[in-house]
Amino acid sequence: VYDSLLSEYAALGYEYGYAHARPDALVMWEAQFGDFVNGAQIIIDQYLVAAEDKWNQMNGLVLLLPHGFEGQGPEHSSARIERFLTLCADDNIQVCNATTAAQYFHLLRRQVRREVRKPLVLFTPKAPLRMKESRSKVDDLTRGSFQEVLDDPGVTDAAAVQRVVFCSGKVAWDAFAERDKRQAPVAIVRVEQLYPFPLEQMRAVLARYSNAKQVVWLQEEPDNMGPWHFVEARFWRIKDDGYDLRSVCRIGSGSPATGSKAVHDQELADLMDETFEGL
Repeated sequence: VYDSLLSEYAALGYEYGYAHARPDALVMWEAQFGDFVNGAQIIIDQYLVAAEDKWNQMNGLVLLLPHGFEGQGPEHSSARIERFLTLCADDNIQVCNATTAAQYFHLLRRQVRREVRKPLVLFTPKAPLRMKESRSKVDDLTRGSFQEVLDDPGVTDAAAVQRVVFCSGKVAWDAFAERDKRQAPVAIVRVEQLYPFPLEQMRAVLARYSNAKQVVWLQEEPDNMGPWHFVEARFWRIKDDGYDLRSVCRIGSGSPATGSKAVHDQELADLMDETFEGL
């Protein structure tokens, strides 16, 4: 491991080239904070997402981008999920946001063992690195595989669920804690892979809750950022089946996040109130 100058453009370009020369290796580039990927945008646009289409070049580079709203300010919150989702087409990349140690392990294992090589953009945790909720049992790592969608493990009576909340990333743990605190008849479903979009898996989980016609997409990002609009464009047809689909997000903003911890905490409380409103 070597220290490098703070030049994401150069560093990511090098790692992309190394991954191209060594397709059998697991090559990972990690930003100190997710927003640092801004400096490497040219490499992403010209090579990472387009090389397969332009030159038929496959690449298995992994981008580890810390992401999560924790009250640390706009520069240390967002890895700009929405930008990567805008670049997704023809299965050119994978965009994931794993919430457990086992999911993270199996995702990296899949990346190096599968025959096809696709870049993996992985939004990695900050606070969950220290949370017991994100830990996994050894058996979960030695068995099984990566799951694109994780159903709610805390639901014992699916028929009693009145609302299904889909979300991705760290905000799921906030929702679990609030649901348990309120004893609300809600299922929290984690979408661990945003692209390729797991529509069939999401529909399969939704079908399990036969009495829940209220569906919420919860995200901690402002409504002009994050996955919401990408998800809505692919998931809206559930309305044809009688479901009420709505989003819960922070209000639109020109900045990824507030710079005030007090305001951040209030915004999170508002998100939870809106998610469980009426229950």
